Amino acid sequence: MANRSRAKAAAGSGKGKSGRRPPVRAKSGSDLPLLAVVVAVILGLLVIVMIGAIIYFNRPQPGPQTVAGIPCDHLEHSQVHYHAAVQIVYHGVLTNIRDNTGIQTDSAGNVTCYYWLHVHPANKNVIHIESPANDTFTLGQFFDVSNAWSQANGFGAQKLAATHVATFTLQPGDKIVAYVDLGDGKGPQPFTGDPRSIVLRSHEVITIEISPPDVNPPPAFDWKSAANSGL
Repeated sequence: MANRSRAKAAAGSGKGKSGRRPPVRAKSGSDLPLLAVVVAVILGLLVIVMIGAIIYFNRPQPGPQTVAGIPCDHLEHSQVHYHAAVQIVYHGVLTNIRDNTGIQTDSAGNVTCYYWLHVHPANKNVIHIESPANDTFTLGQFFDVSNAWSQANGFGAQKLAATHVATFTLQPGDKIVAYVDLGDGKGPQPFTGDPRSIVLRSHEVITIEISPPDVNPPPAFDWKSAANSGL
């Protein structure tokens, strides 16, 4: 009988007052491994940095600057759309305006914007005048666009000034001679003013010569050719 009482006493010594075992306590947060906390923080920071980089590199990029009052828009305009031809004759030799003048592209060759005055490769020496509103544009404005576009793309200066025509610099003895054919049946007429002031008009043909020699009449321009018949 005494032995049985001692066994019960021994069995009950591991229990509380109620006769139950004390609950097992869970580890507190302070017991978590420090390395796991550090790794979680670093991963969180990396995610934040990656999201910020994605937003930064995919933000809209500012387009080329407005030149002579002419911006570079993402789409071609159709509200006002007509064409004028410009021929550059250097010492008797017709020289084409550079293709894509006034058309900005990215590194992959995709068009990013069009200046209102630009040249498409399919229409040699033809200025496409495409603006959202009716306005008067001059040959000087086109060459301002051409010069800004050319230098921005690493092609050098292409300006129209007293001593420059496109990529050419006048040498001693050279002079600028200009002709304008309005398509009114009168043919090319000498223009004695500043060539920069020549107003661009539909199906007008402007010829700027660096002479000698004075090529008169200047080379004919064919608006009815296969490339230009739809203009």
